[in-house]
Amino acid sequence: MFYSEDVVEEIRTRNDIVDVISSYVPLKKKGSNYFGLCPFHNEKSPSFSVTREKQMYHCFGCGASGNVFTFVMEYENYTFPEALQYLAQRAGMELKTRELSPEEKRQADYKSLLRQMNKDAANYFYYLLSQKQGQAARNYLEQRQLSNETIKKFGLGYSDKYSDDLYRYLKSKGYKDEDLKNSGLVTIDEKGATDKFWNRVMFPIMDVNNKVIGFGGRVLGDGKPKYLNSMETKLFDKSRNLYGLNYARTTRRSEMIICEGYMDVIALHQAGFTNAVASLGTALTSNQASLLKRYTENVVLAYDSDEAGVKAALRAIPLLKDVGLSVRVLSMAPYKDPDELIKALGAEEFEKRIREAKSSIMFEIDKISAEYNQNDPEDKTKFQKRAAKRLAYIKNGLERNNYIEAVANQYFMSQKELTALVNEYGLTIIEGQEQTQQKQNEYRNRKEQKEENKDQSQKLLLTWLVNEPKLFENLSGVITPRDFIQPIFYDVASRLFLQYEEEKKVTPAKIINQYTDLEEQKQVAALFNTNFKMEVDPENAEKALTDIVKKVKQDSIEHAMTQSKDILEWQRLIEEKKKLQNLQLHL
Repeated sequence: MFYSEDVVEEIRTRNDIVDVISSYVPLKKKGSNYFGLCPFHNEKSPSFSVTREKQMYHCFGCGASGNVFTFVMEYENYTFPEALQYLAQRAGMELKTRELSPEEKRQADYKSLLRQMNKDAANYFYYLLSQKQGQAARNYLEQRQLSNETIKKFGLGYSDKYSDDLYRYLKSKGYKDEDLKNSGLVTIDEKGATDKFWNRVMFPIMDVNNKVIGFGGRVLGDGKPKYLNSMETKLFDKSRNLYGLNYARTTRRSEMIICEGYMDVIALHQAGFTNAVASLGTALTSNQASLLKRYTENVVLAYDSDEAGVKAALRAIPLLKDVGLSVRVLSMAPYKDPDELIKALGAEEFEKRIREAKSSIMFEIDKISAEYNQNDPEDKTKFQKRAAKRLAYIKNGLERNNYIEAVANQYFMSQKELTALVNEYGLTIIEGQEQTQQKQNEYRNRKEQKEENKDQSQKLLLTWLVNEPKLFENLSGVITPRDFIQPIFYDVASRLFLQYEEEKKVTPAKIINQYTDLEEQKQVAALFNTNFKMEVDPENAEKALTDIVKKVKQDSIEHAMTQSKDILEWQRLIEEKKKLQNLQLHL
């Protein structure tokens, strides 16, 4: 559904953000703002602030920011249209949609058709499971000790042994061959139509809104491959989805458990671990790691205990840590996977192993140790060097020292000598390749720091403009939206300047409305909540403002110079840069 800007704004104004958020989070008024515990990260002291005047929220702990739409989208995991529908209903409004363009209608209709086709297929597979031909599949699920309630919850089913059974069923529902071919459920060529899945236990794959977007199938018998997934379609991108997340996203547990397969997730949910998810037949991706970060700060890896599972865990750890997740690894020994462990030892033992799960770094050190004979002096020395080398990459000094102590104690090493070895690797990386990588990292860090300084000045100015709208008058003729270099900064500044010009006031929540993507909304909201200190003394405030404006303007001029080869334009820019030296702004 698509809605006009006026309708979106009316829905926002009729849903006071304090009223909406207080229905989810207890808020207490302090001064002009309301504070409570942030619902997006675990905390004991309230750092989550809601401002009625700005109609925005901001967490000083995790940085979450936005307007009433952002909050509902983030908390309920709604799309923008779904959040609109929810808030319109809350305000007693009837939504009126605008006419779609022909292309928009074609895309919307096509996705709707695929969703309905997947839903029909899932219902058919579920029906077949209860029929005579589904007996072998039922036997398999009973053997795996799944209850009828669990089978129903996950919508498990059976694809018949006839290779065109689903094709014939969907044709009877009126679907065309072209649409069936694009669905990923059927292969159609000159030889005829063949179902993608046949003689398999079926696992519907759902998005976070409980819509079926694809399938996984486990073969009955000795056929290959053992597990088969839907091909990627307009609905299904396996690198951006996680099996079981539609249920796990609402868990009250503090961490997410990542497994390898469908059955592990289902077995864990049945045992009460409603926070289990799995990647979809592939190694964990950076997109999946980012998706997890939306729902948790902590991850426990519960991969298979075999060599492939260990390698998968070692590949997943850096991806998860890169997005800021804390990672621990659960020991499955002597069992192969979570399903086996729970069947053998029960849910209490699994709970205990979650609590005892090793940090990702100690897990890596253990796996390095396993490659060496600790009773052989030469092998032991090689292990110690590799362990020291791994520890040298821990940036935080306190964390590094704690791991040095832990490794020294576990492997009977001298803590003093291990520290010296770690410091040696930290100061001088022996291998030439690593030295090159270090230089590249330093260069990239310097470059990123320079860009970050530019970004920070622009963010500070945008935040200041929102907090002190009178600055638009002070900066008239000095700063324009074109001085904000980053595309998103420029876009926001253009809307902000236009809003002030037309309304003589600033309503940041209204500007956030104009972005329908949740990540964009959060990014824009963050621009209006950049942390900075304004001194009470007017002289210091004026100096701070002048310095920020000079920095933004100077970066803008330098950027313009890199984009132009015109000598006359360069001369004009150089003169403009010189004039900046005498700039003095007043509040």
